[in-house]
Amino acid sequence: MEITIDADLEDVWALTQRPGEHGRWDLRFSQIVPAGMTEAGAARFTYTRQVPFHTVAGVGVSLGEASRPDGSRTSAWRFGTSDRLSPIRAGRGYWRYIPVDGGIRFITGYDYTPGWGRMPDLVVRPILGWVTAWSFDRLRIWIERGEAPERWPLRSVLWFWQPGRPRAARCRRAPADGSRRDDHLRDAPATLASLPAPEQIR
Repeated sequence: MEITIDADLEDVWALTQRPGEHGRWDLRFSQIVPAGMTEAGAARFTYTRQVPFHTVAGVGVSLGEASRPDGSRTSAWRFGTSDRLSPIRAGRGYWRYIPVDGGIRFITGYDYTPGWGRMPDLVVRPILGWVTAWSFDRLRIWIERGEAPERWPLRSVLWFWQPGRPRAARCRRAPADGSRRDDHLRDAPATLASLPAPEQIR
């Protein structure tokens, strides 16, 4: 999944690497809080997602590469929760930042272990894909136009009179030259394999 953001690499990197800002633009999380470093130098964090009458909480770890030979950057992460009400038990993925003519290709690939079983996940997975794409466009609008994410709450998907509202359709939902059913982690950076599972975070 990817979107092109008309901005400098430093601007995209800065806004996406600040844990305190993450919950503002990414609908998948309500809050992310730094929780120190692992012995291997990865960043630990805790996260919450508020749902009606409940708050899902979990832990995670991330590792960024701010300087790569080809001029790109990456950020890999793993997270998980023991909350049985969470539709996601554990997840892993990455962000890739590639400078191109016209801005930055901001790419993500991820996968997760369903929390509710295989049948409910047939509904949850496409919803999560849409939410991710919509959040990416809300981030793009924030960076390109300076409009705070709070200006575009989820209900803005119904504001048809606002052509500049965030839209999931502006985000490529499948890997380049592939389909949505392909392995979305096939281009993951090597740092992802080095991260511990959530239950092993120290």
